[in-house]
Amino acid sequence: MPMPKGYNSKFGYATVAGDDGCLTYREIAEVMSSAGDKINHSTARNIFLRAMRKIASQVTSDYPACNSDEIAEDPRFQSAIQELAAEIYNT
Repeated sequence: MPMPKGYNSKFGYATVAGDDGCLTYREIAEVMSSAGDKINHSTARNIFLRAMRKIASQVTSDYPACNSDEIAEDPRFQSAIQELAAEIYNT
């Protein structure tokens, strides 16, 4: 599901880049391409959002009124998943 040009979610624009060493979609694509998987930045973004949708659908499975696609694209949800993954990875 491509986003319209200039899309800005209700709670801001989601990104995987940050001050804590995270990579941008373009940097992820460059790393993957150099490792032999030829992808571009939009493919990296689509793969990331697909993973977020899978997680959100499991989280919202008991709450049918929630739209898992909207939750997956919410920067606050993505940030929470990033923090959780970092905590699990670092222990």
